[in-house]
Amino acid sequence: MKWGTYWPECLFIAAVLVLNNTRWFHTTDASTIPLTTSSTWTPEKKLAARERTRELWYHGYDNYMTYAFPMDELTPLSCSGQGPDWANIGNHAVNDVAGNFSLTLIDVLDTLVILDDRIGFEKAVKNVIEWVSFDVNTKPQVFETTIRVLGGLLSGHIFASKSGHPFHLPWYRGELLDLAHDLGERLLPAFSTPTGIPYARINLRKGIMKGETVETCTAGAGSLILEFATLSRLTGDDRFEKAAHKAFFGLWNRKSDIELVGNTINTWNGAWTHPETTGIGAGIDSFYEYALKWYIMSGDIEFLDVWDDAYAAIMRFSRAKDGYWYRTVNMHTGDVAYLTVDSLSAFWPGLQVLAGDVQNAIKSHMLYYNLWRQHSGLPEVFDTNYRKATSYQYPLRPATPEFIESTWYLYRATRDPFYLDVGERVLYDITTRAKVDCGLAGISDLRTNKLDDRMESFALSETLKYLYLLFDEENPLHSDDSNYVFTTEGHILTLDRDHMNPMSKSRKRTRNIESHECPAYTPITSGSHKSKPGLVQGVRSRSDMEYARHLVGTSPAFADESHWSPDGWCEKPRVDPYANGKGVPEDLSPSFLKLGTRPDGYIIHNVTGIRTQIVQRLDGQGYDIRKLGHYTVRPGQLVYINDPHIFPKEGNANLAQEEFFHREPEVTLRVFTPELDSMLDISTGLLGSKAIDVSVIGYTARFGADLSSHIAADAKGVTHKLRNPKGLSVRRNSANEYGCDPYEETYADSMLITKRGHCTFLEKLVNARAGSAAGIIVISDEEMGINPTANRDELVAAGNLDDVALVLLPKTAGEAFEELVNLTEKLHKPQVKIALQPRNMDLDEEQPGHPPVDTEEQPNPHRILYINGHPLINTRLLV
Repeated sequence: MKWGTYWPECLFIAAVLVLNNTRWFHTTDASTIPLTTSSTWTPEKKLAARERTRELWYHGYDNYMTYAFPMDELTPLSCSGQGPDWANIGNHAVNDVAGNFSLTLIDVLDTLVILDDRIGFEKAVKNVIEWVSFDVNTKPQVFETTIRVLGGLLSGHIFASKSGHPFHLPWYRGELLDLAHDLGERLLPAFSTPTGIPYARINLRKGIMKGETVETCTAGAGSLILEFATLSRLTGDDRFEKAAHKAFFGLWNRKSDIELVGNTINTWNGAWTHPETTGIGAGIDSFYEYALKWYIMSGDIEFLDVWDDAYAAIMRFSRAKDGYWYRTVNMHTGDVAYLTVDSLSAFWPGLQVLAGDVQNAIKSHMLYYNLWRQHSGLPEVFDTNYRKATSYQYPLRPATPEFIESTWYLYRATRDPFYLDVGERVLYDITTRAKVDCGLAGISDLRTNKLDDRMESFALSETLKYLYLLFDEENPLHSDDSNYVFTTEGHILTLDRDHMNPMSKSRKRTRNIESHECPAYTPITSGSHKSKPGLVQGVRSRSDMEYARHLVGTSPAFADESHWSPDGWCEKPRVDPYANGKGVPEDLSPSFLKLGTRPDGYIIHNVTGIRTQIVQRLDGQGYDIRKLGHYTVRPGQLVYINDPHIFPKEGNANLAQEEFFHREPEVTLRVFTPELDSMLDISTGLLGSKAIDVSVIGYTARFGADLSSHIAADAKGVTHKLRNPKGLSVRRNSANEYGCDPYEETYADSMLITKRGHCTFLEKLVNARAGSAAGIIVISDEEMGINPTANRDELVAAGNLDDVALVLLPKTAGEAFEELVNLTEKLHKPQVKIALQPRNMDLDEEQPGHPPVDTEEQPNPHRILYINGHPLINTRLLV
């Protein structure tokens, strides 16, 4: 918007805004909007649930310190402790985690921080320094030792050494970091393989033992970068980060043609082992988790690239057609291998929230929630075909902490009390089923509640930590906007600026840096309100809530029935493809005449034979081109389209581009008012009787009235009223601000302001037409200008729209425009008017002395390609 030319008017507006205490920009926080049903979660109830969680945690921890320390784990039924199974070295269930190094104590160091127990933290640190040594003749698993012990030491060191932090220990001299470095050096020989992919197990005193298996799982070998790289950054010894980096990409670089990694691999020759399947569950889960979390923590963009590609492949091949559960598939073909869900995959919704895909996270979490309701715990394996658990063991495994972690992420993202209900149910079930006199026991059979004499360390380091955070609204961690992450064992790791590696100059030259902030959660709303976008509804009110329950065959609870309505329905989800592009006849070696590179991306001169993968953006704003032939299009890069053949012939509805040649994508609007009231001039003393007269660039729709400058009327001889220099009045309906409801009044010779969202652009325009308006001005929620489209069948159903026009304004300009209208409404006059500015008055026209712009080198930054009505955000049209 060209405000600079009209600074007196702007000064006037700013002054009146101050006088009227009016905010120039508005923000809406979903967490502050009340739900349709009053929540019983008062601050007092949350506090009570938090304290019950604290009490349960100390019940387990105090009994460990009393009966088990300095051994690795508590055996709660026999009130004793246990370490490695010395008599049976093949007992991997115990020996993979127990290394005779006080495992549980190390694993809970940062939980004491979360619980705000400084005295307990200091005492625990002193106990670790005094008792723990890694010069032991034990052979634990590299992965388990890394995530539980190395991660626990590093997190404890970060808090103990952080000057000014409440848990800083003045006497501490880096002893935990020294222990971590010693442990890291003992683990390094595991990486001495031709592939760099580590052995699964190592003897901490003797190294790799003769006859050690060469097979390992993807999660075990590829989920080490957080701890190993943090160790390198804190000590200055880069061997650890290099080893973990090589192992991670040793796996990723062996992905299949459809970008899936397998479950198990031979560390010696790099071959995937039978049956070469993949998914999001056991054996592969944390590989994806560490790809995203290491990017968040370090800014290493290579790991973001892996996450983007991996997530697209999982959503394309592993996600079921209903969008609720994720199948085990063949890594080469994507065909379904098993119709089962394992409990470890409950981590996935939390990772989706962290990535910004909240809607899909809600759906996947619903599946695990209903499984929990059905079994009062998560069974090891559930068959989705027969709707029956096939393994009922529940030893307080990571499934519980990962499920609670996902619940915590979803609550922080949505602030929906439904997730507090989930946490309360889990807390009740653990307390009533697993709490015994000497701690917390595992459950070997969910049907009979047969208990297992073992309290694994993650019951305290993860499960109860996340439950505590769920109920503790005031925890300082919730206001920490740093780059901290939780490891897969629930340890808090972070890096300060001194330990961050800046992006190389060569990388900066090849790609732009995008903002990777997650989009805000938009709750379901019904109706509309004068000051809010409608009545906000919780997760239980979703029309697909019953479908998730149906998938696992769970009976409805009373809370479910209370949300039922005779006018409601059970919705079977319709899921849009997350990615597509398979099966296209491909030009395997396109020449530069077809496909070339540019400094900021790629350019297509001829789309014929160019296989293109299109992926849904996590911010919900549209899609991106991710693959072009053998090229990968990374975030921040652009795809320039210079092929006029992409525009279909008349009647082809597959591409929503039909009118690009004869409809201008942009128009210049003149926004003006009549002469100002003389009394207003006297009261303000700011300017004379000048009227406001400014220009703004708007983006036209591909349907409705054609506002292009080269035509005076449409095919039927109709001239739209916006072309009248006298202009049209701008009106707004505060009770229908999104324009998604029918208007109760009529708005003849007026343009209506609406906001983007809640319904389609076409629906907004149809409602405006029914209200006798001349069209709508849509205020966008993003800065990029787009040209709204609609499918042919939708346009046919809508009928004749030649007499109504739609213009979209980008976010900043649109909000300023809306504030101007709000202001004039409060002053009652002058009324804002709007009209098309003739081309010869357009301030963007070439001026004498300015050379014409080369559109090949300086493409219009706002013209993007649409497919099936969906914008491809990272494209730019040159044609």
